[in-house]
Amino acid sequence: MSINSKQSVKCPQCGQMSDVTVWNSITAADSPDLKKDLLEGRVNIFCCPSCSHRALMPTPMLYHDETEKLIISFSPTNDPVLKQQLFENVKKSASESGELEKLSGYNLRFVTDYNELLEKLLIFDNGLNDKAVEVIKLMILSQDIEKSEQRVCRFGKLENGSLEFMIHDTAENNIYTSSVPLESYNSVYESLIQSGMKPYSFDWEIVDPAYATRLVNGFNNHMF
Repeated sequence: MSINSKQSVKCPQCGQMSDVTVWNSITAADSPDLKKDLLEGRVNIFCCPSCSHRALMPTPMLYHDETEKLIISFSPTNDPVLKQQLFENVKKSASESGELEKLSGYNLRFVTDYNELLEKLLIFDNGLNDKAVEVIKLMILSQDIEKSEQRVCRFGKLENGSLEFMIHDTAENNIYTSSVPLESYNSVYESLIQSGMKPYSFDWEIVDPAYATRLVNGFNNHMF
């Protein structure tokens, strides 16, 4: 069930007070229009009616898509230490509650970045696996290794048999695109499966560039 609450928010830019609907939980099957709003970046985003200032509401949210067997726990933060603490709390809560036994075959993801949340939705909506996609993103960035640290790669869409990625160079403030044939994705995915990676979760997971690096270095899904 999708759950929301009302909050009175003071605009940090102009000081205007306004009411905002904040979503704490979204169930895709019950709220298809809400899922569309989320994919378009309109959920839990404060927009001041006075000065149009926009900002992400610092509210945790749980996304559940029973059709895709996907659950994403989103806790917005830029602090890596806090991120790890929140992740450990989610894992501990799941273990103590026994919920993992009810979620066999699910992919369970923990994210702290709003754009990463949207990217995960796009990946699974297109019938792809984010673990293989993260490995491909790593391969794309490694093509220009000297600039890889200053670039962020995001999955954009699957169209005409190709995966399209957006690459943001934060130092040059430029955006590039890169296309990868679906056959290449399938090849990477099958190789990862053969190496021991499972297409579903045993526990809550953070699937990001660091995870992809460990996969490429030969670790398997049981280690995470």
